[in-house]
Amino acid sequence: MTSAFDFSALTIDHKDLDFSQFRGKPLLIVNTASACGFTPQFEGLEQLHKQYADEGLVVIGFPCNQFGAQDSGSNEEIATFCQRNYGVSFQMMEKVDVNGDGAHPFWAFLREAAPGLLGSKAIKWNFTKFLVAKDGSKVTRYAPQDAPKSLAGDIEKALAA
Repeated sequence: MTSAFDFSALTIDHKDLDFSQFRGKPLLIVNTASACGFTPQFEGLEQLHKQYADEGLVVIGFPCNQFGAQDSGSNEEIATFCQRNYGVSFQMMEKVDVNGDGAHPFWAFLREAAPGLLGSKAIKWNFTKFLVAKDGSKVTRYAPQDAPKSLAGDIEKALAA
């Protein structure tokens, strides 16, 4: 698979989501956790979603429990937490692994398409972010400590491309 739009995944409410429907739109993909020091980034991600959704940005969160067991709840518990505490209205997906043999294939694609610092392909922690260009193949990785608002300039360029 050569494009982010070649994949599908299950939503947090267990429905298949085919990413081909987003062809021509930039995607902001984030592995999330409900009990992490970076969890307040949900607020910034929601702000980006509200600010840029009408222009075409699609924000998608993938809960992951691989880092310090910081998202151990069920999909239903995670959905309730995100909505209640941060008003999350962007698309949340079913909990997945982002590293290892059991990693979701979409995350294997993202790791290959945009290696991290010094060429590392592994996801190092929660709230690693990927901005996927409208063509689905150009991918930029951002570190967990990169605040969502710091991505605004790159998002605007991706929307204008």
